[in-house]
Amino acid sequence: MGEPSKLGVGARGLVLGLGCLAVLVPFWAVLMTSIASPEEINSAGGFVLWTNEPTLDSYRAVLSGGIVTRALLVSAGITAVGTALSLVSTIALAYALSRPGTLLQKPILLMTVFTLLFNPGIIPMYLTVKQLGLLDSYLALILPVLVNAFNVIVMRAFFQGIPGELRESAYIDGAGELRILLRIVLPLSKAVVAVIGLFYAVAYWNAFFSAMLYLQSSEKWPLQLVLRTYVVNNTPIGADQLSSNLENLPPQISVQMAILVISVLPILFIYPFIQKHFAKGLMVGAVKG
Repeated sequence: MGEPSKLGVGARGLVLGLGCLAVLVPFWAVLMTSIASPEEINSAGGFVLWTNEPTLDSYRAVLSGGIVTRALLVSAGITAVGTALSLVSTIALAYALSRPGTLLQKPILLMTVFTLLFNPGIIPMYLTVKQLGLLDSYLALILPVLVNAFNVIVMRAFFQGIPGELRESAYIDGAGELRILLRIVLPLSKAVVAVIGLFYAVAYWNAFFSAMLYLQSSEKWPLQLVLRTYVVNNTPIGADQLSSNLENLPPQISVQMAILVISVLPILFIYPFIQKHFAKGLMVGAVKG
């Protein structure tokens, strides 16, 4: 095959550039609107693409101790605790399924794969959570999704790719399975653990539907449910919900865009630290499976 023509390279570059603009321009408009002054927002009639009078009043309003601040802390707690518990459970199950001779290995593996093909559905899941007494509890947002079968399969495949000679040497030195897992397997599996951890963190952070189903008290809402209520559904948010000390609240659209930016920033900050492991962790685990 010959080298691609300049026209083809230019066309691909144009398509890529347009794709980048389609992603970046809306986010830029959201960011500018969140820091624009009321006069600029009124003049533009909505979204602002550039502001000459940036102000952080919208962020002061939503982070002043009201419903958004509380929801942010709830989401951070659920994400931290849920990700930690999910990683521990996934690592333990994946390691057990990767070891030949584990008790009931094949039946458990088949049940794990089975959940990839058949979803229990919303009503059975809700009834199960209700029977367990988890309604209006933060555990309802964690326990039903504690282990993801896809993540288990990927991590199991990665563990199976670790040379068996390392385990055999550890056995000779008197190490048990737990010590082998902690001292040998996990240090060699930083890439896949980082990627799976990112998957779980993003899932917990972005979850709103389970919160809408299981949480009956608005004081327990995570940030994404607040985002859905006040931004997606365009429900007006007043000073009583924000607990703001500002004499004049910023425009409604500016407050909404500030909530949207706050909901996106944590994942944007975390991803660059995980990105170097992303391709390696996911692809090696998938190929060796």
